[in-house]
Amino acid sequence: MQYLDFEKELEELDSSLDILKNPFENTGLSSLKNDEIKKIQNEIDIKTIEIYNNLDGWQKTKVARHDGRPKSEFYIKNIFENFQPISGDRLFGEDEAIIAGFAKLENQSILVLGQEKGSDTESRLKRNFGMMRPEGYRKCIRLMKLAEKFKIPIITFVDTPGAYPGKGAEERGQAEAIAKSIDCCLSISQPIISVVIGEGGSGGAIAIATSNRVLMLEHSIYSVISPEGCASILWKDASKSKEAAESMQITAQSLLNHKIIDEIVKEPLGGAHRNPEEAAMSIKQSLIENLRLFSEKSSVEIIDDRKNKFLAIGSQLPEEISAFDHKNVIHFSKDKFSKNKKTFIFLGVAIITLFIIWFLY
Repeated sequence: MQYLDFEKELEELDSSLDILKNPFENTGLSSLKNDEIKKIQNEIDIKTIEIYNNLDGWQKTKVARHDGRPKSEFYIKNIFENFQPISGDRLFGEDEAIIAGFAKLENQSILVLGQEKGSDTESRLKRNFGMMRPEGYRKCIRLMKLAEKFKIPIITFVDTPGAYPGKGAEERGQAEAIAKSIDCCLSISQPIISVVIGEGGSGGAIAIATSNRVLMLEHSIYSVISPEGCASILWKDASKSKEAAESMQITAQSLLNHKIIDEIVKEPLGGAHRNPEEAAMSIKQSLIENLRLFSEKSSVEIIDDRKNKFLAIGSQLPEEISAFDHKNVIHFSKDKFSKNKKTFIFLGVAIITLFIIWFLY
C-alpha cells in the first residue's frame, strides 16, 4: 500500500502488525501472539481516526489523488448490473477519458457517465489521466438526450483534474463542448445525480456535475482550479499549494457548509482506498436514496429543482462578508475622491478634448 507523508506512524504500525501476523520465523512455525496483534490493531484504528479526523485541505487533496483510490470503472462494476458501454460522439471519435453506458440499479435503467483516470501507467495514458476532450463531452450530451427520450435517470462520477487543454482539443471546440454539456445538464427533464469520487477540477468537472444532487465522498475535493494552479497565479509560487488549498475551501465539509454540494458520503476508516468495496456500497445506498427523491416529481419540477439549486449558490453572503460595514467603503471612496478632485477633473477635461480633436480631424 502507498502511504502518504502524514501516514508515517501508520506505516510503522502496519509493518509491525504484518510481522506479528506472519506465523513463520527463521526457525520454522511459531505461535501467533494474538494479544499483541489486537493491541497493535487497536493502536492502528486509534491513530487512523486521529489522522483522518484532522486532515487539512492539502492533505485531503493528497488523499483524493491517492494512486490506490477506487476509480469510476471500479464503482460502475461494483454498484450497477448489466452495464452496456456506448462509444463515440458521432462527430469525431471516442474519448477514453469518460466511461459511458446504460446499466441497471435495483432493476431501474440508469445512464452512467464516469470520468476515468486509470490505475496504472498504461491505463492512465489510455484514459488521458481523466482529462476529457471535446468528443467526450459531446458523447455525454448525445447520451443524456437519449436517456431523456426514454425517461432514464442519469448518474455521473466526477474524477478529473480538469478538461484536456491540448491544442487539438482547443481546435475542436473544447470550450464550446463544455458549455453545451452544462446547458444540456440544465435542460434535461430527467434527474441527474453526480458523485465527486476523487478530484473534481474546473469546468471539466462541472460539465457533467450540473445536477439535481451533487454528492461528494468524504475525502474528495471540488474546485475551480487546482491548488497548484491557484498558488502559481496568486503567489507565482507552486510551493504555496498548501496555503491555496486552505484558502480555496475545496473539501467536502467546506462545500457542504456553503451549500454548493448536497451530501457527504462517508468513506471507510482511512479513506476509500483502504476498503473500496465498502466505499462502493456507501455510494450505492446514497444513490438509491437520492433517486427516490425524484421518483414522483414531474419533468418541470425536476428542471426547476436543478436550476433553482444553482441560482441559490452564492445568494446568501457569508457572515464575515455580510457583517462588513459597507458604509465605511462608501465614505472612504468619497474622501479619496474629494482629495483628488482636481486630478479627476483635469483627466476628464483632457480625455474630452482629445476626443473632440480626433472627431474633427
